[in-house]
Amino acid sequence: MRVTSQKALSVLSNAFMFRKPHHVQWLITRKCNYRCRGCSVWRDQQEDALSAADIKRGLDVLRQLGTIEIVLSGGNPLLRDDIDEILDYASRFFITTIYDNGSTAYKKVDILHKADFVAISLDSLNPEVHDYIKGVKGAWKQAMKSIETLSENGVNVAVSPTISQLNIHEIQKITEYFTERGIPVWYCLYSYDITDTEKSAFSIGRKKDEFEIQNKTDMAKLCDKLIQMRKQRKGILVTMRVLKALREYFSNGKRSWRCAALRNFFVINHKGEVSGCHLFNPVCSIFELPKKWNSSELEMLRRKYAQCTKCTYLCYIFYSLHGNITENLELTKDQIGNAKWLLLQNRFHGSKLGRKTSKPSAGNGASE
Repeated sequence: MRVTSQKALSVLSNAFMFRKPHHVQWLITRKCNYRCRGCSVWRDQQEDALSAADIKRGLDVLRQLGTIEIVLSGGNPLLRDDIDEILDYASRFFITTIYDNGSTAYKKVDILHKADFVAISLDSLNPEVHDYIKGVKGAWKQAMKSIETLSENGVNVAVSPTISQLNIHEIQKITEYFTERGIPVWYCLYSYDITDTEKSAFSIGRKKDEFEIQNKTDMAKLCDKLIQMRKQRKGILVTMRVLKALREYFSNGKRSWRCAALRNFFVINHKGEVSGCHLFNPVCSIFELPKKWNSSELEMLRRKYAQCTKCTYLCYIFYSLHGNITENLELTKDQIGNAKWLLLQNRFHGSKLGRKTSKPSAGNGASE
């Protein structure tokens, strides 16, 4: 983690700014070394990504716009040869999270010290289930190795399971297992393309029935469990506001949020094209965005996004529910609490995953 006075001042001042894109997800590559069954990025690994120099120019644009937090993802961003240069620059000015499927992070510990969070995708405590989802034998062992190696070396690592029909029954156990060992958890929800993939900013693939949650009541019950767990422990990074909104949605179909795409957040694809979300058409290049940010064209798109009810992409829900000054203060307070907890974990614990058991029981997996 890199904390500078310039970064701290920028984050604090921008948190009080209205109509600023506080969160940006930059999908900096389509390269991926896994074959995840719920994702098709690996089937179309385009080579036309921006250079590190252009990405740094784009990061300067985000500073100008008042962005607080940036997530570097893909594909697998750690497969880029120039990821050290990109991460070094991003972490100077933004709260920076970088994603990995677990295959590469343990090899790049020195680089990853610069990130505020390294999110490792781990979808099951059962190696067979996880390897099936990822499409690669041995994926579970690599993910656990990355989590443990980063943790032992003082890197802020988080576990990020994607909730689907294949693992919804063990999300509570995944959360308990890692938070008890000082590893925070952030959730994703299974998502898929809902528009023409040729026009979307970043196609991820069509719906796969085996991943689609079949019983919404099960998801509502899971939200209830996570709400109760969050009252009793630190390390669950999804806020109460979001968990309650999800519970309401899966209970009765009511959305208590309006999508704030192109308002509170947006995405940038590997080509540097900007879209409110990855599911819809790009609207402009990142380098054109300052001139267009307050345009009537983007304002019209913001109103269109606000009416969209097509997805349950958790990051988009999160930043739609946390956007105004009051919500930013609430989120900042919550993040400070988690940061203090994580600091204590890093200070007092060595091998966090080894404190209770070196390996979770396969009985915690899909056979339950």
